[in-house]
Amino acid sequence: MGSLREPGRLREIAPEKIRRNPENPRLFFRAEEMDTLLASIKRYGVQVPITVYAEGDHFVLIDGERRWRCATKLNFRSIPALVQTKPSPLDNLLLMFNIHALREQWDYLTIAKKLPVVIDRFEEENGIPPNEIELSEITGLTRGQIRRCRYLLDLPQGYREILENELELPKKAQKLSEDFFIEMERSLKTVYSRLSDSLPPLNAARDALIDKFRDGKIKAVTDFRMLSKIATSIENLDVRESKAAQAIKEILDRHSRSGISEVYAEHFEVRYDERKVRLNVDSIYEYLNWSIEQNELHFGENLIDRLRELRDIIDQLLDD
Repeated sequence: MGSLREPGRLREIAPEKIRRNPENPRLFFRAEEMDTLLASIKRYGVQVPITVYAEGDHFVLIDGERRWRCATKLNFRSIPALVQTKPSPLDNLLLMFNIHALREQWDYLTIAKKLPVVIDRFEEENGIPPNEIELSEITGLTRGQIRRCRYLLDLPQGYREILENELELPKKAQKLSEDFFIEMERSLKTVYSRLSDSLPPLNAARDALIDKFRDGKIKAVTDFRMLSKIATSIENLDVRESKAAQAIKEILDRHSRSGISEVYAEHFEVRYDERKVRLNVDSIYEYLNWSIEQNELHFGENLIDRLRELRDIIDQLLDD
């Protein structure tokens, strides 16, 4: 019979012989999720073995901390565990990324706090830090997920603490989600890269947007995309910088009742709709012109009918 510590074998190990992994970046074990798992394990036992490696006189978790916590709470005498070879410090962390992050069990803030460690350990082993593509490949995260994490990583400490307090709540009770902070930071980066000289300090802007979201003046997280469009209207719509700045200052004034969507609808939405129409008209014009020049007019009846309808609408608009 093989040793209890032999790698690659499934064993029954006493929970008290197991330690949590110090590299596990997971911050939150929400009570309602743990209660559901506890009830399941109490009734059916641990159906999926945990994964550990040997370290001195004990074992260290790679995967299965919630199952191990439940087994400990239920006073199980043993828990099924797959014993693996002890990984290198970088592999230890990357194993957890690829096991947990792909299951979407980790919050973005959890991942964000460990990304600098991954980068440092990669550099120690390879002599250079990973680029974004390499970081994506080794962690199993998409490049979009990595960028979202970096928005949270760049938050000042006080705002990260606000987010941490929210993340400890049940999902349904969370008001200021990670998506809120990610979208807010993305939009503020766009705004302040264009108009920083005429706007309030960045933290004052954050405070105003948080207050307005809590009060319902900002109705949805996606409203922040309208805030970005107001800032980019300077180059996209030839809007005067002073007009865009005034609109954004109104939104960032915590004492005003103006939300993002109201200001956008009143001053910018029609202009963006006109721009969309203009771009579509230009595209249709270029295509039809090319088709005539190339003698490639092979349209089906449905498209011809639609073009006739479009011609009637255009005639009506021009006559008016």
